[in-house]
Amino acid sequence: MTNKGIHIQFGRSTIWLKRIILAGALAVFLLIQGCLIRGNGYSFQGISIPPDVNSYYVELFENQAPSSTPTLPRDLTERLKDKIRNESRLKYNDEEPDVEFTGAITDFRVSAEAPKAGEQIGFNKLTISVQVNFVNNKDEKANWKQQFSFEDFFGANDNLLDVQETLIENINKELVDRIYNRAFTNW
Repeated sequence: MTNKGIHIQFGRSTIWLKRIILAGALAVFLLIQGCLIRGNGYSFQGISIPPDVNSYYVELFENQAPSSTPTLPRDLTERLKDKIRNESRLKYNDEEPDVEFTGAITDFRVSAEAPKAGEQIGFNKLTISVQVNFVNNKDEKANWKQQFSFEDFFGANDNLLDVQETLIENINKELVDRIYNRAFTNW
């Protein structure tokens, strides 16, 4: 009898353990449903676009940062267009869009960073800043202007020309994610 009592108690523990595992699996499933997992990370799909907004336009960003690469404005503009096209239902329209993005690259700066005062350079940092104007032609109250900035780091002994393309790609991805989230999510 004692063994049977222990076995029954163990059986109940197993049932509770199974319920906890099932609840955890359900929570993970729901989390994955809220996120779209992409090759390099997560792209949250909690976009909120009013039903009457159906089209977008992204004007080529101006280059106001004299030291930036000549292709930076085009690369940033195209990346933003691609993100909106791939992650929303909006259609590109350059004549009468419902929402418009314009802006300028305002800073392209490399700076040396020391780990502690008085020590040699520990690493270098590339910072890119962009001013974005968002116009919602369907709802003036949704318009905004904002400065976005992001930086990426590279070794003190690395030549900028050798790592610049990768750094710019990483920074552009983050800038575009931030612009997109500001325009289309309720974060």
